[in-house]
Amino acid sequence: MLRVGLTGSIATGKSTVLEMLAESGVPVFSSDAAVHALYRGAAVAPLERLFPGIAVDGAIDRTELARRLLAAPGRLSEVEAIVHPLVRGQIAEFFAGAERQGAALAVADIPLLFENGFDHGLDAVVVTVVDEATQRRRALQRPGMTVEKLDALLARQMPQAEKQARADYVIDTSQPLQVTRGKVAALLEALRARSQEEP
Repeated sequence: MLRVGLTGSIATGKSTVLEMLAESGVPVFSSDAAVHALYRGAAVAPLERLFPGIAVDGAIDRTELARRLLAAPGRLSEVEAIVHPLVRGQIAEFFAGAERQGAALAVADIPLLFENGFDHGLDAVVVTVVDEATQRRRALQRPGMTVEKLDALLARQMPQAEKQARADYVIDTSQPLQVTRGKVAALLEALRARSQEEP
């Protein structure tokens, strides 16, 4: 089975591409969805110990956590030390499960794939890209996003050009959705062909 990682900087269209792959019947894993679930489950108690008062009704208040981290960015590594191993475990389980079910390929969306340097045993990496103006416009439309928060996020992320250079496949999502859909269909065709060539 072909294990594919999907990554890209903030607001470059990862979720859209993942959704299109899922609609085509490909098993997919969303790290963002996994983190959302962890913030209502296994990560709540350890994060509350780090930042007392960020758990509300048994779930992490993401806005409050973001506010605390903006005030003390050096503490982000403490959060990542709790959350990232939990997500990595889920990604490994996802790939193993997809293989057991006989899938030819499976795709995991891993936003900080290159930044974290963790080897997920991937056979191929797809990177989404978009021009900087579109990226900033999309990101700033998100609820709770500010210029300060966006700049802090971008400072932690590898430049798009570098991610693109490391990719096996690149999808530019700056054009209309139907164009992106066509690019995803072509990507899927290439991945399926590659999965048949793999031993």
